[in-house]
Amino acid sequence: MPADAPDMRDWPTGRLLAMAARLVEHEWHDTLQGAGLTHAGLVVLDLLGDGPLAQSEIARRARVEVQTISRTIDRLEREGHVERTLDPSDRRSRLVARTEAGRASWSQARSLEAKAIPAVEDPELLRAQLLQIVQALSARRWS
Repeated sequence: MPADAPDMRDWPTGRLLAMAARLVEHEWHDTLQGAGLTHAGLVVLDLLGDGPLAQSEIARRARVEVQTISRTIDRLEREGHVERTLDPSDRRSRLVARTEAGRASWSQARSLEAKAIPAVEDPELLRAQLLQIVQALSARRWS
């Protein structure tokens, strides 16, 4: 660490968590960009792992507006990662599914996670604690 770097040991936990989140987000963005994806695109590809979904269901699961997810799906479709088909049970709706290229990009991005996120002493403990934070705050925000 540079000699003029701030001593972060006394920072409040919230400040440390916010700083870590920003730094990981920037690193993850750069890593995904190298794989031809965005974070939002990876979220959509991940949500499609169990099969095709309607755009509205993707938006609900991603906890964003349909218009927001629509732009992401448009980009993924242009790049060949997803395809839209008519929903046989509701002709007004379209289903979104991963293509082979989308599955390959999703798989590649998942393998790049270790490159973007520094190793920690106990990664399972970190995941468990992050899940606790996300679940507690999600329950308040999206109950």
